[in-house]
Amino acid sequence: MDIYYSIEEKYLHAVEEYWYGETPKSLQLLNEIIAADPSYAKAYYHLGMIYYYEMKDYQAAGYNFKTCIELDSRFPDVYEHYLHLLSFLKMEKVLPQITEQALSTPGVDGAVIWNTLGLHAEKNRNLLQARHCYQEAFAIAVEKTQISEIDENLERVKLKMQRSSKVLYSMQE
Repeated sequence: MDIYYSIEEKYLHAVEEYWYGETPKSLQLLNEIIAADPSYAKAYYHLGMIYYYEMKDYQAAGYNFKTCIELDSRFPDVYEHYLHLLSFLKMEKVLPQITEQALSTPGVDGAVIWNTLGLHAEKNRNLLQARHCYQEAFAIAVEKTQISEIDENLERVKLKMQRSSKVLYSMQE
């Protein structure tokens, strides 16, 4: 039987179980943490990750991400995944509010946030907005792989804009 001395130790064990492929054990530990301390935001974050990526239960994932933010809005890890979920579910009304909150939170990678917004705009065929978001992401990106990905996104949007623009030619004498 495992004995933990703190909630943090139990949380680290739950994360470890998750990374070793023991999702049910991780879920059990995270739920035990929340039962012991309902204000422990990281447990909600990790539950959201499991529900979103492993179980594809988007409602439960959204609830847990939202609860994490309500409990600790300065926890930076949650924003990338919550925005991705909101974009995936096309929750247009909530997206701007969470985006603003994310970009003002220390530790959040702004390039990732802008890139996610660009992908969302591109999927919705708002190419001008997508280009703007990708340009914002490119301006603040610092990692080589991230810059490369954003550059590819910019090129793709540019190509889409060129193909969708209608050019009319007329001959005059």
